Amino acid sequence: MVAETPIGGSAVFVMTKARGRNSAATHPEAMAKIVDIGRKPDVKRRAVATGTMLLRPATARAIRDGPVEKGDVLVSAEVAALHAMKSVWQVLPHCHPIPITAAEVSFDVRADRIVVTTNVEATYKTGVEMEALYGVTVALLTVWDMVKSLEKDSKGQYPSARIDDVRVVEKAKSQR
Repeated sequence: MVAETPIGGSAVFVMTKARGRNSAATHPEAMAKIVDIGRKPDVKRRAVATGTMLLRPATARAIRDGPVEKGDVLVSAEVAALHAMKSVWQVLPHCHPIPITAAEVSFDVRADRIVVTTNVEATYKTGVEMEALYGVTVALLTVWDMVKSLEKDSKGQYPSARIDDVRVVEKAKSQR
């Protein structure tokens, strides 16, 4: 699929020839869909995700002690992660809009890395793993954006910076 955005309008998705498929009309299985969860009961759900960004030690110190030219890295990354967790359904087309009841972001700034952990809760029909993963990822991307000037080498490359090990570390749901 390709998104086309008309001037002043929202994105329109058009099925294109991909992987040998000619069209959605001749290959209905090629159509994407949102899974029907209407009959599932609402249950309390929780997901915890984590991820790491490797950094130069001087960058980790700047995050912890300041200053960083763009501002407070941890506050900015926390706000970005919280916003991201509420917006997953707008970015990932197969995700449902989930009424999040609680969300937290924590940071562990170490000598040569920062570890981000998100914790998301909802009482709903489907899990919140994608919200937790997306929150971690957006937090790490925000860190990268805010410290990229500190991470670049003389050739404008990032020899130390690397986002790594993004994963769900816990998933739970209550019994009905």
